[in-house]
Amino acid sequence: MNNKKPLYCVIMAGGAGTRFWPESRQSKPKQFLDICDTGKSFLRMTYERFAHLVPDENFLVVTNTRYKDLVLEHIPELKEEQILCEPIGRNTAPCICYAAYHLRHIDPDAMMIVTPADYLILNEAEFHSIIEDTIEFAEENKALMTIGLTPSRPETGYGYIQKSDNSKISRVKCFTEKPNLELAQIFVQSGEFFWNSGIFIWTVENIIKAFEKHLPEHHSLFASIVDDLGTEREEKAIEMVFSECKSISVDYGIMEKADNVYVRCGDFGWSDVGTWGSVYQLSRKDRYANTKSHEECYTYNTRSSIISVPKDKIAVINGLRDYIVVDTEDVLMICPRSEEQSIKKYIDDVKFNNGEKHI
Repeated sequence: MNNKKPLYCVIMAGGAGTRFWPESRQSKPKQFLDICDTGKSFLRMTYERFAHLVPDENFLVVTNTRYKDLVLEHIPELKEEQILCEPIGRNTAPCICYAAYHLRHIDPDAMMIVTPADYLILNEAEFHSIIEDTIEFAEENKALMTIGLTPSRPETGYGYIQKSDNSKISRVKCFTEKPNLELAQIFVQSGEFFWNSGIFIWTVENIIKAFEKHLPEHHSLFASIVDDLGTEREEKAIEMVFSECKSISVDYGIMEKADNVYVRCGDFGWSDVGTWGSVYQLSRKDRYANTKSHEECYTYNTRSSIISVPKDKIAVINGLRDYIVVDTEDVLMICPRSEEQSIKKYIDDVKFNNGEKHI
């Protein structure tokens, strides 16, 4: 790969998702966990995935202020000034706008890879090849690039990208957010629609132009604090901007409106590992189709269940079929796998009756 522009990687790691509660908490959300038992957190794997392309000094991590120390713990190669702290989550557009203006301040010629921090990739070699293709195309064509994934099922929890032709890199025809099952089935059968990975590649110059055109309020807010970036005034300036910034995704705010959006599609074993069900699909199972966090989980008459308990605890489980069992220091959750969507209700009930300490 012979890209001329200096390459940077921006990792978005601010989410405080609760879909993996009680394992995932507001104090330590999914990106800092080793849910798939790889020995590394999602954040660490994301850093290592791009480290062969991007030097350590060219990484930025955008995260909530409360997670700054956790980020440095998981990626000790980074310096404190490489962590951009959001005082409050405002979705991906303000996050990316902040990173783009920060990069323009230090390197206006920068090429940006923007990536979430909490997904799994099984075929790293194919992924690297696709990333290199998109970097070259984005630089040569002033394009806003995204990566599409060949769908393996009619998934209703993902966004979809429709490409305009069968070229390796093609112009995006449209974006569709989380369709119903009937529409998702049509998308998959058509062969024209791909899952939206949430990974983007563009130059700093081109994404800032896109903000100026399509999200002018965000552009104006961040442009107004340019002189504060990199100074002791930055923290207060960012607090002001985020307090006034509209919460909006970059997909909805820019990618659906811009006319220079292209997609490179592929199949590289991607999963956002967004549910306990997806963990079950990806995990090694015993002969009774149970997935266990460690060997000291003794199961009897138990089938097709997820069992996650602390490594220093022995678990004896009898008579479960298709259940989720998650035991942490302060919360034990047992529920049918078919009722996983009820986790949000469980959280709301616990919060109402017991406060925030268990969330």
